[in-house]
Amino acid sequence: MVGNKILRGTPRLSVSTWSLHRQLGRPDVYGPESGQRVPEASHGKGTISLLELPSRLSAFGIHTLEICHFHLPRLDRAYLDELRLAMEASGIELFSLLIDGGDITHPVESERDLSWIGEWIDVAGILGARCARVIAGKAPSSNSTMRQSRAGLQELANCAESYGVRVMTENWFPLLSTPEHVLALLDDLDGKVGLCLDFGNWKGEKKYEDFKAIAPYAESCHAKAFFDENENLDRDDYTSCLNLMRDAGFAGPYTLIYDGPGDEEWEGLAQEREILQPYITRTRD
Repeated sequence: MVGNKILRGTPRLSVSTWSLHRQLGRPDVYGPESGQRVPEASHGKGTISLLELPSRLSAFGIHTLEICHFHLPRLDRAYLDELRLAMEASGIELFSLLIDGGDITHPVESERDLSWIGEWIDVAGILGARCARVIAGKAPSSNSTMRQSRAGLQELANCAESYGVRVMTENWFPLLSTPEHVLALLDDLDGKVGLCLDFGNWKGEKKYEDFKAIAPYAESCHAKAFFDENENLDRDDYTSCLNLMRDAGFAGPYTLIYDGPGDEEWEGLAQEREILQPYITRTRD
């Protein structure tokens, strides 16, 4: 499986638009129950727009981006082309479109959700994203839900190939709540689907052991640090997670995820970057 990775490359810093959700005006999060109808009234209330973000990110010194689907204020081709040009003009790589809705293991609505996710993969292709991250399933893991997830991910991966988009999933929600289930699903898919490892999704006494088991499979990393109510970053936890990725030979984007209590998102990202930067440098040496 590890030998089948497609997106190995240069370790680099990245940012998710989730880390700037407040700067972007906190637009509504929505899923397939709303179809492709963007809740336009919740957009346009931030200090920056999505079109302005590429130049702002470049000035911040980071040139890789991941966009959450609900941060797109419009889905017409003219807007998507304009956003792609804005990223190209600022030298920004769109690594992934994060499709943060849908449940392909839903007992009733799985086909609706699969179709909805497929439409977002079309958007990822138009935007020039290298990959699209989808949820493997929100249902508890069982033989039947794992089969359902595998079939859905295989279908999505086949469709995405025509755009040159790599489908990825994440250690997220009940279906992939253990390393055993993550590895079983990826192995069954025989390299057709990649893995985004998110530091923030697993907790408990076995967290580091569990991360260590899946780290060699990761093609991207959501490098989320924990901040307490006083905006103090848990450095020990963050470096422990980063050490695991380094020791596994991770060679992909480290996407900074700020989800702290304060509204100073750029400051939180700067704190995470300061800790993470030496790992990028050491990996390149």
